[in-house]
Formats: sequence, structure tokens, C-alpha cells
Amino acid sequence: MSREPVSLRTPLSMEDIESLRTGDVVLLSGALFTARDAAHARMKEAIERDEPLPFDPEGQVIYFTGPAPARPGHALGPAGPTTASRMDPYSPLLIERGLRGMVGKGRRSEAVLESMREHGCVYFGAVEGTAALLADRVQEARVVAHEDLGAEAVMRLLVEDFPVVVVNDLYGGDLYREGRERWRRPAGRGGDGSAADR
Repeated sequence: MSREPVSLRTPLSMEDIESLRTGDVVLLSGALFTARDAAHARMKEAIERDEPLPFDPEGQVIYFTGPAPARPGHALGPAGPTTASRMDPYSPLLIERGLRGMVGKGRRSEAVLESMREHGCVYFGAVEGTAALLADRVQEARVVAHEDLGAEAVMRLLVEDFPVVVVNDLYGGDLYREGRERWRRPAGRGGDGSAADR
């Protein structure tokens, strides 16, 4: 686990993500693309029809968010992470096409994790409750597709030092599982009187 944050700039290469492990703090700079389930459903339809996607997934990172309207003097309104499992039916299609990172909250399905390991993609967690702080790391924001979806349109964000944590790496690491195991208390209390039982 890194003690110092890792700074990475998109688009990400395989070399960029091969060194990452669960628990690493990463500061992302460059372009992030926003998309939630409605936009993912449309990208799935485009793939099935052999139509172009709103952006080339190769090396890119998708942030699962539906930003609020921008406040005066800001590129983007508060933009907290969306529950990632809503994108589970669609994510493997993009991972297979070179997507290198996803940012959201909550656990991913085994099918998504398997696709990530096979094709080379990591899942980052953004801290819930820091939507305004995350938005402050956004320098530019513009809609690139599906404007009719409003807050769920696909947007291209230009970010600087956008803070995330590696939840799932390329090696089967899972921060949710590891975190529970690390802090699990012994089932019994009193036991042999050891510190672990107190």
C-alpha cells in the first residue's frame, strides 16, 4: 500500500495501473468522462449497432456521477459518486474496448471484476460526501453526448489532482473485503484475556 499519493495523468497505460494496489491513494489529472446508467445503456446500444461511441474508451477513466448545475465561478456543480453496481451490466463492454479506470462507490459484480483482471482496468472509489470538494478539482466541463439526459449526459471533465482510492486492482485485491477483515473483532469476548479479546 502506497504511503504517498500516486499521481497519474489520463489516458492511462497498462504500466500506469499495473503498479497500483488496493488502498493506494491516486491523484488523477487530465480528462475524465462522466456517465451513469442511462448513458451506459445508450453506449451498449451503440456497440450492438456497431456505431461510434461518444469517446474512445482506450486508456480512459469513467466517473459514475450526475453533476449538479455549476455554481458561479465553477466549471461544475457538486459531483458525488454514483453507486457503481448500476453500471455492472454495461461495464465489461467498455473494459473490453480498453477502458482503464472507473470511479464510483460500492462493490462491483464478479463479472465486472473478472473483466477488469482479464483486460486491464482498475476500480477507484471516490469518497461519498465530498461532492463539492471533488467538483473543485474540475477545471473544465463540457457535454460530449446525450445532452437530452441532463445531469446524466456524457461529459468530458478536465481535472487536476482528483483524489480517489484503489478499491479493486488487477490482482484480485478488494478494499471492501480487506477492510472488513482488517477491522473485524473476534467473535468472542473475554476468551483467553488477550488484548484482542478486550
